[in-house]
Amino acid sequence: MDNPEFWLNILRLGNLLLLLGLGVFLMLTLEKNKQQKITIDKLAKSLEEMDEQAKLIVRTDMELNKAQEELDKKVIGLYALQRLSRTMSTSLEEMQIFKKISPSYLEELGFEKAAGFLWNDKENDFIIQLNIGYLEDEIGKIRTAVNLEKDLYLDLIKEEKAVSSTSIQQYSGLNKESIIHFFKVNSFVISPILPKEGSRGFLFVGKEDTGEVPTEGDEELITVLANQIGQAIENARLFEKSWKTQLELEKKVEERTRELTNVLEEVQKISNRKTDFISSVSHELRTPLTSIKGYAAILIAEKLGALPPAVKERLEKINHHSDELVHMVNDLLDIARIEAGRATMKIELQDLQSIIATVSDLIMIQCKNKNIELVTNIEADMPLIPTDRGQIERVFINLLGNAVKFTPQNGKITINAELKDGVVQVGISDTGIGIPEEAISKLFTEFYRIDNAINQQVKGTGLGLSLVKHIIEAHKGNIWVESTLGKGSTFFFTLPID
Repeated sequence: MDNPEFWLNILRLGNLLLLLGLGVFLMLTLEKNKQQKITIDKLAKSLEEMDEQAKLIVRTDMELNKAQEELDKKVIGLYALQRLSRTMSTSLEEMQIFKKISPSYLEELGFEKAAGFLWNDKENDFIIQLNIGYLEDEIGKIRTAVNLEKDLYLDLIKEEKAVSSTSIQQYSGLNKESIIHFFKVNSFVISPILPKEGSRGFLFVGKEDTGEVPTEGDEELITVLANQIGQAIENARLFEKSWKTQLELEKKVEERTRELTNVLEEVQKISNRKTDFISSVSHELRTPLTSIKGYAAILIAEKLGALPPAVKERLEKINHHSDELVHMVNDLLDIARIEAGRATMKIELQDLQSIIATVSDLIMIQCKNKNIELVTNIEADMPLIPTDRGQIERVFINLLGNAVKFTPQNGKITINAELKDGVVQVGISDTGIGIPEEAISKLFTEFYRIDNAINQQVKGTGLGLSLVKHIIEAHKGNIWVESTLGKGSTFFFTLPID
C-alpha cells in the first residue's frame, strides 16, 4: 500500500479517467453547441422569412388600401357620371350640353379644371365649349395655344384614344410640358369627343396637386364622360335635324294642302259646271223628245191616215229609241240632282224583304227567258231599314238587270242580305262572264262600259252603275264589286240601320 508506484498508477488512471471525462464532456458540449447553432440558424432564417412576410403584408396592405381608395374614387366617379349622364340627356340643344357639367361634378371625378373644345369647319379652328377653373383671359390664351397646335389635337382625335400626363409619352405629337404650362396644371387627361356625325372635339381635365398622378381609372372615367358628351351631342344634332325636317315637311304639307285645296275647289267648280250643264241640257232635251215621241205616237196610231208598213216600222223604231233617250235623260237628271244635293230622298222605315220580293217579281220574266235560277237568302229577324224605297228598288233593278244580262243560259243569280257590323249588307251574285280586274276601278264611272261581246250586242248608256253608286252613297252606304273572270261577279252594297 506504501508503494509509491502504485499510487502513481492510481493517479495516472485518475488523470486518464478525468481526461476521458473531460473529452466526453467537451464532445457533448461541442455537439450541443452545434445543435444550438443549427437551432439559431433556423431561428434566424425564420425571423428573416417572417420579416419578408411582414414586409409583404405591409406592401399588400398598402396596395389594398391604394386599390380600395382607387375603387372608392372610381365608384364616386361612376355615380357622378350616372347623374351627369341623366342631366345631359335632358338637353336637346347642343350649346346647352357642356353647361350641364358643373364644378361639383368635376370635383367628384377628382379634377379641378376642365376645358371642352369642338372643331369648327367654317372657322377652321377649335371653339371653346366648356370652361371650369379658368379666367376669361386664361381660357383665351389656352384656345390660342390649342389652335397653334390644332393639327396635333386633330391627330389625337383621329386616334380615338385618351391620353394623360403619365401616358402621353406613347403619343409622339403633343408635348407634356407645353400642355402643363398653358393649362396651368401638374397632371391631366385628354379624351376625344366623338359624335358619329358632325364636328368632333376633345375634353381636357386637370389638377394642380403635384402629389397625385392620373391613373388608368382616371383615364377610363374621363373617356366615359367624353363618350357621354359625344352621345348627347349626337342626340341633340339628330333632334335638331329631325325638327328641321319636320318643319320642312309641315311647310311642304301646308303648301301641298293649299295646292290640293285649290285644285279641289277648281275640280268642284268644274264638277258643278258639269252637273249644271247636264241638268240644263237634260231639261232642254226633254221638250223636243216629248214632241218627237208625241208625233211618232200620233203617226203610229194612223190618226193622220194610213201608213205603209215600212214607214210604220221605222216610226216604231223612232218611238223605241225615243224611250231609250228619255230613260238616259232621266238617269242623267237623277245623277245631277244627287251630285248637286238637290235630290230629295224620302227616307222611311222599309221592309227589305218586301223590296226584294217586289223587284224579284219584276225581274223574274227575264230570268225565265234565259232559264236562270233566282235564289233569295235574307237573314231572319231583319230589322226595318231607313231608305227611299223607290230609289233602292232602282238599285236592285239595275244590279239584277246587269246580272241577267251577263249570265248565260241555265245560270244562277243569288240575293243575300245579312246584318254585319251595324249595317245591312246586300250581295247580288251571278254565274256570268265576270269582270276584268283592270275594269273594276272604272266600273262606277259615268258612261263607262266594259268592252266585251255582250256589250257589243246589247246597247247601253253606261249610266246605270254610276246612278246606283250615287243612290247608295246618298243613303250613307258603300258599294263595291268582287269578280273572277269567267266565274261570275258579286256586287255588294251596305245600308245603315240607323
